[in-house]
Amino acid sequence: MAQLTIRINGYPYTVGCEDGQEDRLLAMAEVVESRVASIKAMGTHTGESKLLVLAALLMADELHDLQAAAVGPRRAVPDRAGKPSRHLAETLTRLADAAEKLAGDPVQP
Repeated sequence: MAQLTIRINGYPYTVGCEDGQEDRLLAMAEVVESRVASIKAMGTHTGESKLLVLAALLMADELHDLQAAAVGPRRAVPDRAGKPSRHLAETLTRLADAAEKLAGDPVQP
């Protein structure tokens, strides 16, 4: 397993990934960094954890729009029980968990 140190908002994070996935991880980190930069450009002054949560929510919103466009209007409609689709809920939960983990982890040099 490879270990990479990525930087998001100037802070280093050491992250593990499967061998051969290093470029993908770096590309994903660049996406997160670009979302953080766009939030900061709006003049939003907030703590690191909230900044990461906002970036995750922006990405989740984009993912939702892409998924809805890919499968058509039926995807955007809640299921019969009136709840969001299970896949969307799981994706949002994973993103929120990842943001909380990043925000709670001590910065590693």
